[in-house]
Amino acid sequence: MKVLISDSMSERCVDIFKNTSGIQVDVKTKLKPEDLKGIIKDYHALVVRSATKVTKEIIDAADNLKVIGRAGTGIDNIDVNAATKKGIVVMNTPGGNTVTTAEHAISMMLSLSRKIPQATASMRKGEWEKKKFEGTEVTGKMLGILGVGNIGSVVADRAMGLKMNVIAYDPFISQEAAGRMGVELVSLDELYRRSDFISIHAPLTNETKNMVNKDVFAKMKKGVKVINCARGGIVNEKDLCEAIKAGIVSGAAFDVFEKEPAPQDNPLLKMEEVILTPHLGAATFEAQESVAIAIAEQIAEYLSKGTIRNAVNVPSIPTELLSTLSPYLTLAEKLGSLQGQILAGGIEEVTVEYTGDVVNYDVAGITISALKGLLDQVLDQYVNFVNATFVAKERGIKVVEIKSSRPIDFASSITIKVKTRGEENIVEGAMFGKKDLRIVRINKFFIDAVPEGYLLMLHNYDKPGVIGNIGTLLGENNINIARLHLGREAIGGEAVSVWNIDTPISEDVLKKLLKLPNIISAKMVKL
Repeated sequence: MKVLISDSMSERCVDIFKNTSGIQVDVKTKLKPEDLKGIIKDYHALVVRSATKVTKEIIDAADNLKVIGRAGTGIDNIDVNAATKKGIVVMNTPGGNTVTTAEHAISMMLSLSRKIPQATASMRKGEWEKKKFEGTEVTGKMLGILGVGNIGSVVADRAMGLKMNVIAYDPFISQEAAGRMGVELVSLDELYRRSDFISIHAPLTNETKNMVNKDVFAKMKKGVKVINCARGGIVNEKDLCEAIKAGIVSGAAFDVFEKEPAPQDNPLLKMEEVILTPHLGAATFEAQESVAIAIAEQIAEYLSKGTIRNAVNVPSIPTELLSTLSPYLTLAEKLGSLQGQILAGGIEEVTVEYTGDVVNYDVAGITISALKGLLDQVLDQYVNFVNATFVAKERGIKVVEIKSSRPIDFASSITIKVKTRGEENIVEGAMFGKKDLRIVRINKFFIDAVPEGYLLMLHNYDKPGVIGNIGTLLGENNINIARLHLGREAIGGEAVSVWNIDTPISEDVLKKLLKLPNIISAKMVKL
């Protein structure tokens, strides 16, 4: 087995491969895409960090590739869908940079409170301006954390060690789990109102994009300081600049940006109140060493024994059953992903019900696949088939698995019921034939929808002209309709429609849809 390491990596990573019988390792860094494409066919494993872009073109040329390993958490530089279609396992090293990123956020907060970078720059100019750089103590101050997942929870722990008071907003964690951390869960508005410092540790999703904007800044305590070491785009950078100018925000510390590398015309670069670092959250020797060793061990074990750990696209299922269960795994993950994109509020319980032929198999891996699809949409960490159950347990989410004998109209079906603090959502999927997947139920409505690509989901009243109005609006905005699926409760009652469309819908178009007569709700989903 031949392994290619295409990015700079710890020597310990190389040594692990060299010391594993039956594995040959080559280190070839800074390859141009065309060069990598030309040699990748000779390798069975590819190890990367963030520099190498593993595109569909490279994957298509990888005739013998069995596994791609990312030394780190993020897999944005790997076309996971292309790898999955070709049967290539994609692994990462979740948790390897948790402490490092949390420490960076704390460092940014302390630098911000004492204006250390600005004072350093002043002294390099030969100045000695003590009064200008008068700082703020963090002891006794209120830190508001948006998202207390892996990284946010470490930030909370470190902040309490600094004698700060910590409150948090996270709709996907229980009060009990927050209590064990010593964190008070509050609403978003209360967090904005009470916090002296706000540290962001949420994933970038459709819901969190531009989440912190001018309307939110208006709710914040005057003089608040904002730290973002999570994802660029959660904070509207233009609105942040205006909030600083208005005196609402007294300072900000950013490690991530809407566009990276940050362009020179980014207004944050010109503001003295803002501290900036070039996405250094995971950039420590310890973190890079840790993830390099972890990915080498995982890949060596997979190539030598067939053991899969920390895969983002393959569950831990016996090879001989994988082809049989693969459609069920895909269906469960899509149903979970759908639930994660339509629910609101913190998840308390997830029930996965199996009916029909599927009950004859060990469904544990399928349940994990459903959890992975669900949690991947709502958490600030990468959830894979290995850690999904652990993450759910850690979050205080009860998981129930049921094999049912109730009569159904399909050979097999999977139903996922999610209880939150405010609602209960039910989605059911089935297989037509051996591999044709369908969504057959959304709450009380029965439909027949194809779960792939971009889906526009509408809840409306069953009145004449509704479908025509929607189609006209989509056409006016150059949105092509691939399929349309309808379901209703009764004539003239409530109804749902699922539109498979070729391109995503903007927030502006969604708002226009909501203004149409008889529309109750509109949601954009990607599966």
